[in-house]
Amino acid sequence: MYRIIGVDGQQYGPVTAEQMRRWLSENRVNAQTLAQAEGSPDWKPLIAFAEFGADLKAPPRFGTPPSATYDSRASNKIPAGVFGILLGSLGIHKFILGYTGAGLIMLLLTVLTCGILGLVTHIIGIIEGIVYLTKSDQDFVRIYVDGRREWF
Repeated sequence: MYRIIGVDGQQYGPVTAEQMRRWLSENRVNAQTLAQAEGSPDWKPLIAFAEFGADLKAPPRFGTPPSATYDSRASNKIPAGVFGILLGSLGIHKFILGYTGAGLIMLLLTVLTCGILGLVTHIIGIIEGIVYLTKSDQDFVRIYVDGRREWF
């Protein structure tokens, strides 16, 4: 019998080895899921249990490591960065990221002042474009997609 800690941080079990194998086949648990064998005080990843070794899928030997996989939510990073650098005063990079309010502020500041404040908004666009392009995909998604951070 085993207990596990789920992704929600809650303990589940006790479950049998057969139930654990079924969860492995259903991808409900994986090699890194913490488990505790009955009678043991230690929590270990499932991969440390010899009885589940054959049931665990081996990680790919070649190719991109899981931490460096491409996140499709970062697909707007490059267009937003380039437009921020080239046309930052018009706020196009904000519209690309879905920040309509911030994009309108930049556009209206430039247009309504006949370009006088366009220099300021262009500098902001250049800075933001460089920031977007220098972030990793994971950081970009965390900050600008999930976190919805509109400025800098």
